[in-house]
Amino acid sequence: MLMENDAILDTLSSHLTPATIRQMSATIGADPAATSKAVNLALPALLGGLTRNASNPQGAHALDRALNDHNGSILDNLGGLMGGAAGGGIGGAILGHIFGSRRGPVEQGVGKASGLNSAQIGQLLVMLAPIVMGVLGRMKKQKGIDASRLPDVLQQSTRKMEQQTPGAGGLAGILDSNNDGQIADDIARMGSSVLGGFFKK
Repeated sequence: MLMENDAILDTLSSHLTPATIRQMSATIGADPAATSKAVNLALPALLGGLTRNASNPQGAHALDRALNDHNGSILDNLGGLMGGAAGGGIGGAILGHIFGSRRGPVEQGVGKASGLNSAQIGQLLVMLAPIVMGVLGRMKKQKGIDASRLPDVLQQSTRKMEQQTPGAGGLAGILDSNNDGQIADDIARMGSSVLGGFFKK
């Protein structure tokens, strides 16, 4: 039986193919290798942020309600998402909920680690956030994962992704820090040891 954490990562991997990464690269005007490295850090950060938010009942219920608006249909039109059809509003709103005041430092850290500028990282996160929410929303719809199960599923997925992304193992802990000014530097240091990571088969 496929574990939910494997299902999340497998679904993300199936959609974030080399062709998708190349399309993202073209959209943000970046090198595919740098884009791939940025995604390797951005995905654990996104899942880590969601895990942190869902760690209390109020946050878990809020995320559960939000997933009602993300049923996974966006996964069937990634070309439209990357072409700007979904606009920055959806992704930006999701990022605001996931990271709050930490959004800026996260973007700075991923940018430092990958060599992309802040505008490129901002665009990349705006594309990735709806994909992550779409995967979770589809799982909720298909597997009935509700607010009571979300925290465990997200914790398992975050741990598994950090295992797959050498160097990014402490991202969730960094996001728990109240010292937002150091988040960027900490993520940048992690990025120096990310090798292949999520896309390394």
